[in-house]
Amino acid sequence: MGPKKNKINEKTIFLKKTRSMRKLFFLLLTVFSLNISAQNADKLYEEGKQLYDQKNYTAAFPKLKAAAEKGHKKAQYRLGRCYDKGRGTLENEKLAFHWYEKSAAQGYAKAIYELGDCYKDGDGVAKDRQKAFELFKKAAAMENADAEYALGKCYLKGKGTKADQALAKKWLKRAVTNEKGGKEILADLHKQAAEGDEDAKAILTLIGK
Repeated sequence: MGPKKNKINEKTIFLKKTRSMRKLFFLLLTVFSLNISAQNADKLYEEGKQLYDQKNYTAAFPKLKAAAEKGHKKAQYRLGRCYDKGRGTLENEKLAFHWYEKSAAQGYAKAIYELGDCYKDGDGVAKDRQKAFELFKKAAAMENADAEYALGKCYLKGKGTKADQALAKKWLKRAVTNEKGGKEILADLHKQAAEGDEDAKAILTLIGK
């Protein structure tokens, strides 16, 4: 093999190595950028959540929006709440639905429940009781108290599914005994019953509370 051929081979090997190094560099840069983006999203969310919990919705909204746009599922849920309740922005049912849907697609139970509620009432989307039932069932399986309660009511009233007293009782009892939110649900039921709400009275009788 002559000197010229050796040089060509060495150049080819060098070019291949250079391309491989470039690919590795860009891959590492992409991974690094994604990590930075995730860290930024977490930071934005935590800052936004703190402001939201302090009821400073105007300051919370832009931080939650920025984190939500970066794909943060909890931020997407809270941004949905902002649009749903008009907190820090104007009420917008369609945008509330949009962000609940984004968060729910990432498996966030609270968002799955809220998405079900949108379908139940026709907020930001066409009313679909069966779809609402399916979403409540999915979130209830993840031990979300609000979803357990909503699922129990679906079985009690036969909304989106066949009425079933036994299943209604099962899920309503789970809801009021849930460590996360159960006490609040039970307190609301007692308050409604005291104000003369017949449905609340019937539920309390059914679950023996």
